[in-house]
Amino acid sequence: MAATLRIQSDWSQALRRDEGEAWLSCRSPGKPTLYGSLTRRGLSTEGVPDIAASEGFVVGEVTKKSILISCPHENVSTKFLAPYTTFSRIHQKSITCLDISSGGGLGVSTSTDGTMKIWQAANGEIRRLLEGHVYDVNCCRFFPSGLVVLSGGMDAQLKIWSAEDASCVVTFKGHKGGILDTAIVDRGRNVLSCSRDGTARLWDCGKSSCLAVIADCGSPINGIAVGTADDSVNLGTPEKAPSEREIGTEGKILLLAREDKKLQGVGLQSRQPVFLFDGSDAFNCCTFLSSTYFLAGTQDGNIYQLDVRNTNAPIQIIHRSGAPVLSLLPYRDGFIASQGDGTCFIIQQDLDYVIDLTEADCDPVYKVRNMVC
Repeated sequence: MAATLRIQSDWSQALRRDEGEAWLSCRSPGKPTLYGSLTRRGLSTEGVPDIAASEGFVVGEVTKKSILISCPHENVSTKFLAPYTTFSRIHQKSITCLDISSGGGLGVSTSTDGTMKIWQAANGEIRRLLEGHVYDVNCCRFFPSGLVVLSGGMDAQLKIWSAEDASCVVTFKGHKGGILDTAIVDRGRNVLSCSRDGTARLWDCGKSSCLAVIADCGSPINGIAVGTADDSVNLGTPEKAPSEREIGTEGKILLLAREDKKLQGVGLQSRQPVFLFDGSDAFNCCTFLSSTYFLAGTQDGNIYQLDVRNTNAPIQIIHRSGAPVLSLLPYRDGFIASQGDGTCFIIQQDLDYVIDLTEADCDPVYKVRNMVC
């Protein structure tokens, strides 16, 4: 595990003040944590703060919303980004899931306040309240069209909503436990869900029916991801001809992040197991980087990068802290990860530093989404 730089969550606000200060730390396994501070000495003619660091730290590029800090002794650098906007009136309590529509115009989110809302991504103005789940809503996402929302709740129901008038157009029933994650196959004729009941199911949106139980693990499935597999991967052969209602399942692999410390791959059309990987703790989330590589995050803070062609040998294990990895998202030539201690960071292959998205201040960041306009 490499050294990790941390910064005061509201550093951007603190350093706006004359002679404002913010704390820093650099933690490396097996070594005493190095503590330091940043101090604002003045302001440039362009309005950019002049920042000095205490001994052991070096300040690099500074803008109005970012600062690059290095700790030469540990050979680690991090660029800290402050949010460019914050919406504080959409929900009253913790936000547990969110998504952004394909055009970037709308957001949908769920909260421990028991609500699911659609809002304008530009200003946070609430557009719709989606009501119909009996208990908490665990997950939500837009269909590729950006006009329809898929949600899953603790009531074991999967629902499809119109983003235009908030009507619930379809309700799927079949799971015996709360739904924990969903995925959409291609354009959305079929969707997938996973549950505390240990199953992953494939659904037909047009006929509001369950096409198949893709996997029955005997352990809660915390997260799923579907992607096109590399041609060299043997996805197995279906025992019987697929239903004509299955659209886009051929050549796809379904990843299952399981509570029993296992990461499983299943041929989506064949329903046949492709691999079973043992991790260090319960898997919370997974995502594809490409048709070859994928990521999975565990409760003890590990992020595994694996090659679907050879899952016996992890390509890389990234461990920044012991906090649970709650969300993973492909981003450019790298990925974004969020954790249970409030950290949210970006790792890219072409950068020699980590990018930290700040201001969460210890509250878990349950989900990250990329806003593409």
